[in-house]
Amino acid sequence: MLRAVGNPLAGLSDRELMVAAKFAEGMTYREIGETLFIAPTTVRTHLSAIYRKLDVRSKVALAALLADHRHQDPSQAPPGSLSTDESGPPVVAVLPFDNLSGEERWTRIADGLSADLIVDLARYRDLAVIARQTMLSYKGRHVDVRDLGRELNADYVIEGSFQVDGQRVRIRVQLVDAHTGVDVWTVRYDRSANNLFAMLDSVTENVINVLATGHGQLANLRRDAARRKPPASLQAYDCYLLGLEQKHLFTRESNKEAIRLLTRAIELDPGLARAWTTLALAHAVDAINGFTDDGSGSIESWSKCVKQALALDPADIYARIMLADLRALQGDIEAAVEEHDRVLAAAPNDADALAFLAGSLALVGSDPKRGYELAKRAVRLNPYVPWYYGMLARCSFVLGLHRESLVALRQSAPDSPATLLFLAMAHAMLNETPQVARINARLKDEFPNFTAEVFISTYPVTNPVAIAAIREGARRAGLA
Repeated sequence: MLRAVGNPLAGLSDRELMVAAKFAEGMTYREIGETLFIAPTTVRTHLSAIYRKLDVRSKVALAALLADHRHQDPSQAPPGSLSTDESGPPVVAVLPFDNLSGEERWTRIADGLSADLIVDLARYRDLAVIARQTMLSYKGRHVDVRDLGRELNADYVIEGSFQVDGQRVRIRVQLVDAHTGVDVWTVRYDRSANNLFAMLDSVTENVINVLATGHGQLANLRRDAARRKPPASLQAYDCYLLGLEQKHLFTRESNKEAIRLLTRAIELDPGLARAWTTLALAHAVDAINGFTDDGSGSIESWSKCVKQALALDPADIYARIMLADLRALQGDIEAAVEEHDRVLAAAPNDADALAFLAGSLALVGSDPKRGYELAKRAVRLNPYVPWYYGMLARCSFVLGLHRESLVALRQSAPDSPATLLFLAMAHAMLNETPQVARINARLKDEFPNFTAEVFISTYPVTNPVAIAAIREGARRAGLA
């Protein structure tokens, strides 16, 4: 990548630029490593080199240098960043995959793999995807990604290759920033060619969920860009993204901030259905976790937001799951189960929906084993989302898999009162008294309004097996 003469960042490699930008934004070594798919120790090594090359001594100094340089020359933003003028979803172009096998018969398979990615990516309303017919015109052409981005007004390009070598299939998928030409995410698969088409389906599902769901790489990149904007420039879509991020932290303070941001989003754009859905989720989180003294008010707000979301978009699967839970709160379990079935039929491969639905099946419906299987599938499809593990833990606990529940809880949102509740109960069921005492003390100190009965009544937990398991766990933990 060419850099301007006199640019203080000219001595940094593209990877060092990306690490510097993310560290200056406040990300930890671990978070940077997970985002860039490198080890935290590698992040530390990069930062040591960055500090030496730029002659800075602190994160504050590094952030100031980056901000000053962007102010002087906005065209030289760090790789992986988005234009500060963007206020809508990112535009993605998927190039036809290269067939590296040397045999023309595999070209159709490579073309089919890229076509599947286009179709599945297009299902996500937070992305704009260039049509397959347009992308076919680039087949076999060696085009610079930055030129392609300018031609198609695309923010990101997905490219890949397909190779069959004996009984092995090797697939590479790469996400590239079309503004800079820098790789921001890469995955490689090396699998047996047995049952080729099932393997291809599995690869497509995994890539889509890691990239495109509400917790995928593209959403993370877009939220990073929104965070970098001065508050006055935030528009409805950015407020929605930042509110979504705050909601998933599952703390009292973050949920309050989520409600503020999402309320602002719908003030700016009352027709933004996803913002209504996420605001409903935030009100539900308030009620379920005892974050508010007015639980009935939170439930009422939850209900109003769900109704508005569905009025704007009757196909919103997340609003449908919340509608099911509201039906259960009203005592109509049969209607809740019917909504669960509709959601599963509509989104059988959406990791977000599967994880969300898993908890409802285990606690609201009457099928914890099915919920457990869906939660495990969600984790397989996208293993980087903490709240998926929370749902897996709840399903495991109801099934009596207490050790497995603990393993999942350790990867869940650590400051959530529901996580702490299930941690205490799982340790209690395993007779691990010291751990129970520590967690109980924290629950009583930080979340005095939150109890097992509050969780049961507001989640709501209506499955008799789940109610019995939670009450027994709370009794043994001394939380009844």
